[in-house]
Amino acid sequence: MKTYQIQIKGIVQGVGFRPYVYKFFKSKNINGWVNNTSNGVFIQINTKKDISLLKNQLINNAPKLSVITEVTITKIDDVKFDDFTIHSSDNNQTTQLLLTPDFSICKDCIDELENPKNKRYQYPFITCTNCGPRFSIIKELPYDRETTTMHNFIMCNSCKKEYTNPLDRRYYSQTNSCNNCKINLLLYKKEKLLQKGFLDFDFIIDQWNKGKIIAIKGIGGYLLTCDATNTESIKRLRKIKNRPSKPFALMYHDIYELGEDVEMGIGEKLELESVVSPIVLLSIKSDRMTPIDVEVIAPKLNILGVMMPYTPLFKLLLDKLKKPIVATSANISNDTIIYKDDINKLSKISDFILSNNREIVIPQDDSVVRYSSIKSYRTVIRRSRGLAPSYINPNLLLPKESVLAMGAMLKSNFSILHNENIHISQYLGNTTSFEVENNYKNTLNHFVKLFKNPKFDKILVDKHSNYFTTQYGKELASKYNIDVIEIQHHKAHFFSVLGENNLLDDNEKILGVIFDGTGLGDDGNIWGGEFFTYHKGKTERVYHLDEFPFILGDKMPKEPRISALTMGFKENDNSIIKNKFSETEWKIYTKLLKSAQLKSTSVGRLYDAVASIVLNINKQSYEGEAAMQLESAAYRYFRKNNFTKYYSYFKEERLPDNFYLFIIENIIIDLEKGFHQDFIAAKFHISLAHYIYIVAKNQECKKVCFSGGVFQNQWLVELILSFMKSDFDLYFHKELSPNDENISFGQLMYYLYIKE
Repeated sequence: MKTYQIQIKGIVQGVGFRPYVYKFFKSKNINGWVNNTSNGVFIQINTKKDISLLKNQLINNAPKLSVITEVTITKIDDVKFDDFTIHSSDNNQTTQLLLTPDFSICKDCIDELENPKNKRYQYPFITCTNCGPRFSIIKELPYDRETTTMHNFIMCNSCKKEYTNPLDRRYYSQTNSCNNCKINLLLYKKEKLLQKGFLDFDFIIDQWNKGKIIAIKGIGGYLLTCDATNTESIKRLRKIKNRPSKPFALMYHDIYELGEDVEMGIGEKLELESVVSPIVLLSIKSDRMTPIDVEVIAPKLNILGVMMPYTPLFKLLLDKLKKPIVATSANISNDTIIYKDDINKLSKISDFILSNNREIVIPQDDSVVRYSSIKSYRTVIRRSRGLAPSYINPNLLLPKESVLAMGAMLKSNFSILHNENIHISQYLGNTTSFEVENNYKNTLNHFVKLFKNPKFDKILVDKHSNYFTTQYGKELASKYNIDVIEIQHHKAHFFSVLGENNLLDDNEKILGVIFDGTGLGDDGNIWGGEFFTYHKGKTERVYHLDEFPFILGDKMPKEPRISALTMGFKENDNSIIKNKFSETEWKIYTKLLKSAQLKSTSVGRLYDAVASIVLNINKQSYEGEAAMQLESAAYRYFRKNNFTKYYSYFKEERLPDNFYLFIIENIIIDLEKGFHQDFIAAKFHISLAHYIYIVAKNQECKKVCFSGGVFQNQWLVELILSFMKSDFDLYFHKELSPNDENISFGQLMYYLYIKE
């Protein structure tokens, strides 16, 4: 009989791992113990059996929510165990484990929720080891009830019996509760508490049907909800949120009702019903059945953001309502989602508040994903609830040093390298907002506390000195005497996609296509249409789109007509563009144009310019509005022509003298010829993909990577795959978004791998 110690790292807490280990070894009559630590799960056993075979059996049948990154087996001094037991968690070690995300309600809990004979029938906080909140309620590590916001809820005898029964699904389920030891719902009308222990779900249905807006506390924060078939309700919600046209997400009560309104492939269906349960962007059917007001919900777009009820409370309510609701973050646009029980603040943006007395430690928006229509290529648009904060890539060889990467400005998050693990925070938002700045700081402080205050060896920041994340990173570095390294924005994008696809140790030269809206370049200009190569630890900017004048600062991305002017201006030959401005504006802007020192190569601004000229979108109320409408116009053309008729502005495999002017001039010619705007929008997308193909051919790289917010565009990705798949190996982001959410991870990869 020998004694072995087994250490298992990864996502192994809050997923029923200890109960699983207990049952596994009990079934084999092997004695020992298992416990949680800040360094993973530890097991000690006595056995005569083949330890390698036991390890394989243990790992191959692990809980479905677990993700194992490392298993270490050590022969230790022999100790005799009389039984197999679960020990109390040990948190006196350096944290070396991955944080567990929040999970949507599982099928077993749904079955119990709907069973009148079950003690948790219609209990709105039903959970088990396979579902429910994790990351959003953790105060300290390791993950145990006393280190979460469930600490104050004392289990009844029945729940305690489940919790201590190794054969029960809720064995060591830290979120365990029922109607006898319940988390209480609280109903407010404005600031007045109407009822504690609220369970009258029909009342909520009645208020939705009357057009009321109800703030409901979810896993990562409050959502503002209303009847998605009530146009006036939705319009009022837009005014409350100061969100004139940005699309709202919808929540449907079941997948079959959803299928009546949108086109849905198998990948999208599985995504909606997954443990993540994100918002999925789906194409709207022209013959939809539900009387939702699409034009008010998603103005001038052909897609809806939809999700399924991911908490038992939403499941109960939606099953009663039997029609979709608008479910959008409870905030004023661009601020952080409200997650604390700030009834005064919530009462100003809703008619009723459905709260509960379980605290949320850290806020999270809903994650968003999208699949391309033809190739079914999955793109993460926003990485948050259910996906963050752990990042697992066992192919990356990570050092033991601790490094903090601060990320970017608009789609902000941060990444932490600590004890050979990478943790990527949830999407935190636009740090030009004071509220988002504070949320960024609070979230970072929370991570640092969870990891027991590691001393960072380096802090990585963007080169742009005006970014809050850059300034705060330098402030922390100065305070704690830590070295700061500045990393160029688009190089971080490139290294992010290289790292995700395990290409940083590749011996071939790799081309990176980085298209986005803005980022400070090494030459002091605004980059955004970049081509880099990476080879053996060195990167080089080998090509870029032609420069155009960047004028009027932040006004330019808010007014697409200005981009049209800067790219298409020609003396005495701009009737379409000139008509977008008053005489005074024209005089001032053209004068600025001629004297502008700051230049840009931004493809994001190109999308704005084309949308302004083709769709006459001269101002936009949210980031990406013009580009999204241009993509929708292209989609209409492709659908109408069954994805078969492709036309490009490039007739030969050569590059024009000025790409931007060439595109704008040809688009204006097509408009003057009377071509339909949908055709021109499609032709623009085809031409951009064709252009990338030509540049890639000229660079003679077999492997091509893509990053930057422009590659959130489904049709551009579809066309790149169509044009280039047969001649190149193409790499896109997998688990990270192509937008600036990947910058912090890219900063880490650049720091670890660059040899310049």
